[in-house]
Amino acid sequence: MNKSRGHFISFEGGEGAGKSTQSDLLCRRLESLGLKTLTTREPGGSPGAEDIRQLLVSGAVDRWEPLSEALLHNAARHDHLKRTILPALENGTWVVSDRFADSTLAYQGYGQGVDRAKLEQLRALAVGDAMPDLTLILDIPVADGFERTERRPDVTSRYEQMESAMHERLRQGFLAIAAAEPGRCRIVDAAGAAESVHEAIWQSVLERFALESPNSG
Repeated sequence: MNKSRGHFISFEGGEGAGKSTQSDLLCRRLESLGLKTLTTREPGGSPGAEDIRQLLVSGAVDRWEPLSEALLHNAARHDHLKRTILPALENGTWVVSDRFADSTLAYQGYGQGVDRAKLEQLRALAVGDAMPDLTLILDIPVADGFERTERRPDVTSRYEQMESAMHERLRQGFLAIAAAEPGRCRIVDAAGAAESVHEAIWQSVLERFALESPNSG
């Protein structure tokens, strides 16, 4: 399947939803169709954005005021978009990102109380109209997500240490974002096994982009 420009897919959701795992699985499935893919992440995804990531995910929970965090996220996102995402798309590569602009609206807006209109203004400055073609919101109960994160060997981030009430608010925020933009967003129940979640994701991708799976016949 030849396309002059790639497509942009983002994964969103709370802690422990399985975004990294599902990003990798989706890229492998797309590659089975002969498509070029790139997995990336936020905050991060470009050298400058990765530097900003360290400021955001490490240190004390109260290291930043919520609006300061939002500004840092958008600075990283603008660099990520300009240096990684847009060049890849122009090269015909499908980009799959573990988080994008919806995370800032959910975490700093719904979760931490920053005025959502201000966050939309920041998003417009950082991103413009370069939003994903499809956003897959992996939904999982907060307690179940944290059970998963406790089993991970990597270092716990600042966000995982924030109070559970904030994580409940951001979960509702992601659901609200999906309800407001049903053309772009799909909610996926992420509580099951990774392979069953992947199959649900794959069906959404096939439908959104009118792809034909080699296993569909």
